[in-house]
Amino acid sequence: MTATKKHILVPKHSLVSEKEKQKVFDTYNVSTSGLPRILLEDAAIVDLKAKAGDLIKIERESRTMGTSIYYRVVVEK
Repeated sequence: MTATKKHILVPKHSLVSEKEKQKVFDTYNVSTSGLPRILLEDAAIVDLKAKAGDLIKIERESRTMGTSIYYRVVVEK
C-alpha cells in the first residue's frame, strides 16, 4: 500500500466487479463514456491492479452528508 492511500484526506478507492459495473450502468443509465475518468497511474488506485476500462468506486466520508459514492472509469494517459 502506498503512503498516499493511507493519507486521511484520500477517500477509499475500490475496484468494481463486472457484475456491479453493469448494475451501475443500468441504475444510472450511463456508459463508460458518460462517467468521469481516473488515470491508470493515479496513486490512489495503483495498488488495485486496475486496467483501462475498469470502474473505480470512491467512498468519501463527510460529517454532514455521511458517505457519498462516486464512480470513475480508468483510462490510460
